[in-house]
This record gives sequence, structure tokens and C-alpha cells, in this order.
Amino acid sequence: MARNFELSLILFVLYLSTAAIVMARNLEEESSGDTEFIKASCETTSYPDRCFQSLSSYASEIKKQPRKLAETALAVSIARAKSAKTYVSEMTDYKGITKRQHEAVADCLEEMGDTVDRLSNSLKELKHLEEGDSGEDFWFCLSNVRTWTSAALTDETACMDGFGGKAMAGELKSLIRTHIVSVAEETSNALALINDFASKH
Repeated sequence: MARNFELSLILFVLYLSTAAIVMARNLEEESSGDTEFIKASCETTSYPDRCFQSLSSYASEIKKQPRKLAETALAVSIARAKSAKTYVSEMTDYKGITKRQHEAVADCLEEMGDTVDRLSNSLKELKHLEEGDSGEDFWFCLSNVRTWTSAALTDETACMDGFGGKAMAGELKSLIRTHIVSVAEETSNALALINDFASKH
């Protein structure tokens, strides 16, 4: 009797172990597939390495969903834009800043504020789209998403245009440029992924 119980217990433990191994393997394969989906999607963007680096950690949430991928790319862009906006605002007290540089920083700060607003609007609109829908409302909303994201990209370019010319060259421009270029690349990638999502409808 005791021997039968021990045998049953051993078999049960073996069953649980096997089930756990199979489950872990399935999860690993699924995770690998999700990551490959992101990698393949990022190849359609202008900055694939940055795209994959920014989005691969969200693979388990994205799960091969083009809309979720575009939403996540926008969310990453918003976070990057907010960080850049904060950084630019701190540059108004940059040591030795000239009047012209101060004006460029102030203009850039305004542009980054617009960027954050437009990307936030894009994300909200994208989340309102019904999965599988391709009617008139769908394309109207998607047009808004594309327009706002493109406008955000224009804002980012306008920020750097304010630092044009030899007189504006120097460390301040270089420091701000590093942050703005980062935002612009994320925004460009988000727009490409939005277009990729649209192409599937």
C-alpha cells in the first residue's frame, strides 16, 4: 500500500516536472516568435537597430500585433520627447549662453512641448481604433494619427533648425542635438510602424 502511494507520488511529480518543462519551452518559443516579429517589423523603419533596441523588451506585451507595436513605439517616443523637453528646459541656464542661443533654446522647448502633445494625441487616437475595422472612421482616425506624428517630426526638425549657422555651433548645440536626434529617430520609426499597421488593412 505504502509502496503504491510512493509510486503514485513519484509519477505525479514526474508529470508535474514534464508539464513545467513543456510549458517553459512553449513560452520560450512564443517569446522568441514575438521578438522575431518585432525584429522583422523594425526592418521597415529608417533606424532598425534603435527600433529593435527600444521595443524588444516589450515583446511579451506586443505579441505579434501590428497595432500594439505601433502603440508601443509611440509610447516610447512620448517618453523620449518628455525627457528631451526636460533636458532642453534645463539648458536655459547653460553657462555662458548668448541671447541668440537662449532664444533658440526657448523656441526648441516650445517645439518639444508641441511634439509631446501631438504624439500623445496620436497614441490616444490609435487606441480608439477597432481591431479588424477598415471603414471610413478607421481611415479618418488613422489619418489623424499619421498627421500628428508627422507634425511631431517636423517640430523636432524645427528645434534643430533654430541652432543653424556657424554662430550657433558649440557644446550647447551638440548637447541638445543628441537628445533631439534621439527623439526624431524614435518618432520616425513610430511613423513607419503606423504605416506598416495601415498597410495590413
